[in-house]
Amino acid sequence: MKNKIFLYLFVFAALIVLYQFISAGKFEKAVNADVGDLKKEIAVLKDSLQQSQLKILDIQYFSLENNDDALAYYDHLNLKAPARYIEDKLLETNESKGNNPLVPYDGMESDFKINKINVLNHKWILADFSDGKYWGDLVIKYELKDDLGIDFTLLDHLLYTRSN
Repeated sequence: MKNKIFLYLFVFAALIVLYQFISAGKFEKAVNADVGDLKKEIAVLKDSLQQSQLKILDIQYFSLENNDDALAYYDHLNLKAPARYIEDKLLETNESKGNNPLVPYDGMESDFKINKINVLNHKWILADFSDGKYWGDLVIKYELKDDLGIDFTLLDHLLYTRSN
């Protein structure tokens, strides 16, 4: 009787080991398949990241921060961030009551104010303005003086019309 119990225990243990062995093989195959899929996804994400970085470099091409020749005009002023200083001075023109003086349109919903600014180089700025419903773009010429005063001159403007 003892021999039969040991035989049954041995067969039962062998079945458990066989089950574990087969399960581990299937698990390994599933994990390897998942790892392969993840490697493909990583390759796609790396390509996407590289494309995004190239787009960012294209966008930054026309900016004062990345234009050493234009920045050389401001070396004598000891400004740490000339573009930020110029943007701040342009945004100060929004503080006047009514429309921004550089925007040649009367606001329809409220006053037109400058929202976004891109300092292209040591002479030109692109700016976006809006009254909350209507919007447009400005091309502004500026001159940063030695006393850190800035003169802004509107070169061109565009107001987008809504098509309903």
